[in-house]
Amino acid sequence: MWALSAVGYRRLGTAAALATAVGGWISGKLPAHDPWGLWVDHGASVRIPAAVLAYAGLTVLVVAWWQYGRTAATVRETLTTLAWWTAPFLLTPPLYSADVYSYIAQGAMVVEGLDVYTVGPSSLDPAGIGGDAAASVGHHWRDTPAPYGPLFLLLSAAVAKTTGGTIVPAVLAMRLIALASLLLIVWALRRLAREHGTGESRALWLGALNPLLLMHVVGGMHNDGLMIGLMLAGCALALRGRWVAGSALIGLAMMVKSPAAVSLLFIGVMVHASATGPQVRRWTKGLLAPGLVACAVAGSATLVSGTGFGWLRTQGVAGNIHTALSLVSDLGLGLGELGRLLLGTDPEPVKSAVQTLGLAAAVVLILVLARRSMNGHLPPVHALGLGLLALVALSPMVQPWYLLWGLVVVAATQQHGRVIAVLTVLSAALVYETHPAGGTPAFGFALAGVAALVATLVIRRTPPVAGPAPVPGPRSAHPDTPHAPQSAEAPQGTA
Repeated sequence: MWALSAVGYRRLGTAAALATAVGGWISGKLPAHDPWGLWVDHGASVRIPAAVLAYAGLTVLVVAWWQYGRTAATVRETLTTLAWWTAPFLLTPPLYSADVYSYIAQGAMVVEGLDVYTVGPSSLDPAGIGGDAAASVGHHWRDTPAPYGPLFLLLSAAVAKTTGGTIVPAVLAMRLIALASLLLIVWALRRLAREHGTGESRALWLGALNPLLLMHVVGGMHNDGLMIGLMLAGCALALRGRWVAGSALIGLAMMVKSPAAVSLLFIGVMVHASATGPQVRRWTKGLLAPGLVACAVAGSATLVSGTGFGWLRTQGVAGNIHTALSLVSDLGLGLGELGRLLLGTDPEPVKSAVQTLGLAAAVVLILVLARRSMNGHLPPVHALGLGLLALVALSPMVQPWYLLWGLVVVAATQQHGRVIAVLTVLSAALVYETHPAGGTPAFGFALAGVAALVATLVIRRTPPVAGPAPVPGPRSAHPDTPHAPQSAEAPQGTA
């Protein structure tokens, strides 16, 4: 019956995506001023029902995605489904975040010759280029320097200059960058899945068709998509022995967002495994060569951009904003407040200390994963995915879409198992945490909790469904392959 097939779930998901987009057109993060009159506020009497429609559409989309993952869809069918589910979001205003307005405003600041690493979007002339974007930036970020690298600022500046900062064309131009990022993710996912002997369709289902990615990379246009795409492409090239080109792409990814630097350690593992000669030479090449290539690319991008090296000192600005998804910040805040009540001490140093310990623990876990990868117990790219997940879990600031950093990597390297089950559940839950207008209401956390509970019950009671048999990757029999693909854990159930 077609209704229970990949085609049926594609049609259901497309209708759901359309409902989410229509609801988001009215209840999304509308600009403070739109001279074109396309994205304007129609008042609470319309905005609230539109938000309900968006949430209802999102729920059906999650169900369609979940059930689609239980079909034996081919790669071509999954790519077709991805195109249909993406299309409704192409012309919507920003969804689930106001970050794109910061991107446009920062690009305008570069055009105007302002130092984006010293001042925030509020420094722009309200009547000048980027003024409408700056007025639409969330209040937390209006006076915050940019935490992004020069490559992304160059792209934002090109958008601001080309569109004159006019809201609608500027946002749609940023969405083109997001779509290019999605295409790069798809390209890299397919190649990494082949290298690891996992199914391409399964990798695309979890790593690209995922509603969390559609909402926050396509709908919200977060630059995390570009970072992930460049990082994945770099890993794919490195696995093919082209580690210099791969390291260069990692350098570009770092010039979007700095967490991509973690992947250099695991590319170093690949280089060490394939190097010949004395151990000292192999260790030196593995530890230093990828980093030197990436640093050379990063330095060149910084010099070409003309924005300076201020990005080195602004990497921690996001950590100053508390997000409830950060477990270490929640713990630090709780211990700090307890100390204030019992001892009268300042809670901030306690919170800062706990955040630092969390990052230190993440570094230790990443090093342990690198060591296990070097010993042949984990494929390097899979270990990278686990390391990025650890980094997100222990970071002082966590947003729902940060899960994608490691999720997309793991999607290409593992098909079933506990990690996949957890990532599937989290994907289904975290889409609810953010309102279409970008806020994080209390009911969003409640909906996320309910979704996580339901998804956990379903995934534990439903046996896994076998998809198409994966085709062994071209390196599966290559004599220089440093690690065999990781054997899947005993399946605990899958979506």
